[in-house]
Amino acid sequence: MSIILRLDRVMADRKISLNELSEKVGVSNVNLSKIKTGKVSAIRFSTLNAICRALKCQPGDVLEYIEDNDSCE
Repeated sequence: MSIILRLDRVMADRKISLNELSEKVGVSNVNLSKIKTGKVSAIRFSTLNAICRALKCQPGDVLEYIEDNDSCE
């Protein structure tokens, strides 16, 4: 199982910059950039809530589940 972060796609759809989103969410550019590029292993619900509020989206717009092809049943 893999969870893919699609923040970059949602930001592009909303035409919002990393700096602007950072200000609205209250998260540093560095941490938001890590989320945007998928270089995190966890995200706080409070951060996800703030991102969804700022982008007027649902968590499913930011997170995507991809089933691994090599997983054993």
